[in-house]
Amino acid sequence: RTGTNERYVREWLANQAAGSYVTLDVATGRYSLSPEQAMALAQEDSAVFLPGAFQILEAMWRAEPRILENFRTGAGLPWTEQDRSLFEGTERFFKPGYATHLEKEWIPSLEGVEAKLRVGARVADVGCGHGASTLIMAKAYPNSTFRGFDFHPESIETARKRAAAAKVGDRVRFEVAAATDFPGRDYDLVTHFDCLHDLPDPVAAGKRAREVLSPDGSWMIVEPFAGDSVAENLNPVGRVFYAASTMVCVPNSLAFHGAALGAQAGETRIGEVAREAGFARFRRATQTPFNLVFEARA
Repeated sequence: RTGTNERYVREWLANQAAGSYVTLDVATGRYSLSPEQAMALAQEDSAVFLPGAFQILEAMWRAEPRILENFRTGAGLPWTEQDRSLFEGTERFFKPGYATHLEKEWIPSLEGVEAKLRVGARVADVGCGHGASTLIMAKAYPNSTFRGFDFHPESIETARKRAAAAKVGDRVRFEVAAATDFPGRDYDLVTHFDCLHDLPDPVAAGKRAREVLSPDGSWMIVEPFAGDSVAENLNPVGRVFYAASTMVCVPNSLAFHGAALGAQAGETRIGEVAREAGFARFRRATQTPFNLVFEARA
């Protein structure tokens, strides 16, 4: 049936084909997704799923008037005052990487952590957002217990619903708390996934991690991939992360008169944070094209 709605859809499909997001079969006039296009645009569990990035862009556009004024005044924009598309988009952007690498590569790259998790460890996931990283770990290590903390109440509410849906609520708790005063003691592992650079005081967050870790515990810091200088980050990945940093990361830190590390802080600067926080050992454990994974120990 040809109707007004179909005309809209066909015009939209033509636009998508012109941008190579879908494929047009000229002989039949039919549109389809190639396997590669489907991996990037339609399969949420794919390691290269991208629509989360589009949601982050939506939040950036909505924040543009506020950020423009901030360029004049030096003020900030708290994460909690961003459009909700940012919260959803951030999880959808990073979750595929976590699902692909966290259990298979990142945790095994840490010193003795995987063995502890398999037997039964205590984990604090700080800045957990909607809880994607927390729940991936909880499913992978059923003998361990996990507490996720975030200062954004709406995100914690969402995380709790997802824990209930995943049927891991007996081992996972989500609570509203800041990175500098989250509760608990004697954790075997404290994690910060793609959030340390956003914080007003990364060193204070590191000190809190140091305080609540067991004597042989590990602090796992997952950060956006970056070199130590702007020159090293003049590439497609740096372009993406500098954009997000300008519109989201730095504004959140500046809203609290913070350090404003930014999403391209690099290994040297993150190492300085860890040492200032009281950790004697710091190393790059592993990496992907989008993330650096660090381990800090007492």
